[in-house]
Amino acid sequence: MSMSDPLGDMLTRIRNGQRARKNTITAPASQFRATVLDVLKREGYIRDYSRTNLRPGVDELRIELKYYEGDPVIRQISRVSKPGRRVYSKIKDLGRVYNGLGIAILSTPRGVMSDAEAREANVGGEVLCQVF
Repeated sequence: MSMSDPLGDMLTRIRNGQRARKNTITAPASQFRATVLDVLKREGYIRDYSRTNLRPGVDELRIELKYYEGDPVIRQISRVSKPGRRVYSKIKDLGRVYNGLGIAILSTPRGVMSDAEAREANVGGEVLCQVF
């Protein structure tokens, strides 16, 4: 059975892992998921991630979650654009997440980037998720 929303699955694994106070979680690997994790790492929401090979043709992402004084760094992570309803935004129409304290992750023609990077590059795109 194929998965209809792989990114939503990974975000749910992160959310559940932090609620269970796990240090690391695993998710099936894909290039798209890895680029979203690059943004989360760059913005300081996760410690790191690595890609491991389980068997030929099957890879796995091992994500190290980040905590500050015992509390998860990611307080809220939610999917915005879903397979049934895609959400696109011009950069001038994109609002701030929690008044600038959080980030939105966008898929743009220049790649996957945070809302701050998209504003700097002056490029809009599909709003994948919001993180606070």
